[in-house]
Amino acid sequence: MSLTAGSRPDGTRPPAAVEEPTAAVAAVAVKDRASRGRNRAGKAGKAGKVPFRVRLRRDRALILMTLPVIVLLLIFNYVPLLGNVVAFQDYDPYAAGNGITAIFHSPWVGVEQFSRLLDDPLFWDATENTIVLFLLQLVLFFPVPVALALVINSVIRPRVRAVAQAIMYLPHFFSWVLVVTVFQQILGGAGIIAQTLEQHGWSGFDLMTDAGLFKYLVIAQAVWKDAGWGIIVFLAALSAVSTDLYEAAAMDGAGRWRRMWHVTLPALRPVIALLLVLRVGDALSVGFEQFLLQRYAVGAGASEVLDTYVWNMGIQNGDFSYAAAVGLVKGVIGVCLVLGANKVAHLLGEQGVYKK
Repeated sequence: MSLTAGSRPDGTRPPAAVEEPTAAVAAVAVKDRASRGRNRAGKAGKAGKVPFRVRLRRDRALILMTLPVIVLLLIFNYVPLLGNVVAFQDYDPYAAGNGITAIFHSPWVGVEQFSRLLDDPLFWDATENTIVLFLLQLVLFFPVPVALALVINSVIRPRVRAVAQAIMYLPHFFSWVLVVTVFQQILGGAGIIAQTLEQHGWSGFDLMTDAGLFKYLVIAQAVWKDAGWGIIVFLAALSAVSTDLYEAAAMDGAGRWRRMWHVTLPALRPVIALLLVLRVGDALSVGFEQFLLQRYAVGAGASEVLDTYVWNMGIQNGDFSYAAAVGLVKGVIGVCLVLGANKVAHLLGEQGVYKK
């Protein structure tokens, strides 16, 4: 039997000659594996882009659930925006068969309503009252939900926490008519406090008709009604804070106040920034029904804000074009305030309403 070069006497080749790759073969294998890896990554990236039809079929249940909300927003929030065109007209609702077609028959006056607005002292008085009340709400009302959330979060027993939350939430479901009535029965001239003082020889009082204290009275009413409801967002943010952070801070020697300052408040800071931006954007909308109900008790000079001014000029006096002009100016200023406050939030390192 003849033997070939590199073969064994039994005619087989040694394993090294068969299985051990050369350097060139190894390099080719590495390149091939890298190429396959890139191909898999590319396919995964393409797979991440789900076609619109697939997403529509996949999320059809969620879309159907949100469809009624979208329809309501379109009907009651966006379609009425088209009516702002009457701010540039001398609108007459009786110019045609109905109020909508009357828009097409009313004469155009350009910016005459806005010029009239700038020369109206009643408008500036209402604006001043609105700004003062907004600043008071920002200082006296906005921090209260944060403080209540911190207090409730510090309660250990779940049953006590649930009872406290229920008591704080309850006034939110009261109408403003009921809220004003409750305050009237407590702080009014015929209220419990005034009658008790008179029975003991003291002179009574009537805070509900005191124009000088009216601004603080409405802040107290807003705190009692809505502060408990406002803590929901803050409690949701606190529930996402890991307990490991509190345990680590406690092991480092941090007390209750130090843990609140270095763990709890930083967790609430993004939510506080978001709600503060929204509140600043809503600065010129301090309330309507609350002030309208108490307008005749304290007078228009103390209770007139932009919302009640628009109602008074448009509904009571029938000056729809002028009221629309006031409302349009109010809305534009609100949008500018939202954008400006959101820019400040970005400068402070927070996301705000939207990212950069």
